Amino acid sequence: MKSEPYASAKRVFWVLDNGSSHAGRASIERLEGKWKNLRLIHLPVHASWMNQIELYFSIVQRKALTPNDFGSLEELSERLLAFQQRYAEIARPFEWTFTRADLERVIERVDGRGRGRETPHLAA
Repeated sequence: MKSEPYASAKRVFWVLDNGSSHAGRASIERLEGKWKNLRLIHLPVHASWMNQIELYFSIVQRKALTPNDFGSLEELSERLLAFQQRYAEIARPFEWTFTRADLERVIERVDGRGRGRETPHLAA
């Protein structure tokens, strides 16, 4: 936030999930109080699928970090770098299958009105 273009921007939006380190009113007050042009935007609870980096982290976890059988930090680093290089070669845009109707069903379920309904999934 101290470097350009953020320092001179009229507004800077940070989109955040609801992780414990930055969720809630206290984080908004703390961060927006420190930088007057900052606006925190929290994703809805149970909406990690909206956060693109969370999708990537999920793929890394399943494809590169499981099983967790590393003998050293160097082995871990090598596997992550090799995965990233390969993923950059083969990655394709996600094919979203989640519709507005799916979202409404999830909201109903989270609100407690639609218990027992199945949660739709994304195709990755």
